[in-house]
Amino acid sequence: MSVFLGTHQNRIDAKGRVSIPAGFRTVLRNQTVEGEALMVLRPSHTQPCIEAWPSAAFASLAQPLDRLDMFSDEHDDLAAALYADAYPMDSDREGRIIIPDFLREHAGLSDSVAFMGLGRIFQIWEPQAAEQRRAEARLRSRRVTLPGNRNGETGGVA
Repeated sequence: MSVFLGTHQNRIDAKGRVSIPAGFRTVLRNQTVEGEALMVLRPSHTQPCIEAWPSAAFASLAQPLDRLDMFSDEHDDLAAALYADAYPMDSDREGRIIIPDFLREHAGLSDSVAFMGLGRIFQIWEPQAAEQRRAEARLRSRRVTLPGNRNGETGGVA
């Protein structure tokens, strides 16, 4: 599998470590480029959670940024939002990571976390907030219409 699927709950241990779900570790390892971090953690722009990006996918965020004038306020703002709070992360041999305090506070994490797969990335949530987010997404997705296929058809999701 090459995408992150499902929602998995794990506990944060006494040393502040949490195990990445085995399936997520497999996807990360399959996408890792030698010499780069396993993933990049950053606070979500829109949700009280942490985004976890495979390093190569995170690097692709620079492409649209590079199209902005390097000395513009827009470039500086977007660069700060993307990179200033981003943390390259590797796991230990058991697949555990330590989530930086700033990110734990952003997501309201205490003793448990929910890993939520979103295809090309995954998010780390406080478990009850994750359940609420999934419920809201299911409801709102009923109103989503995907662009038509080759025959001009459209289709709803959910």
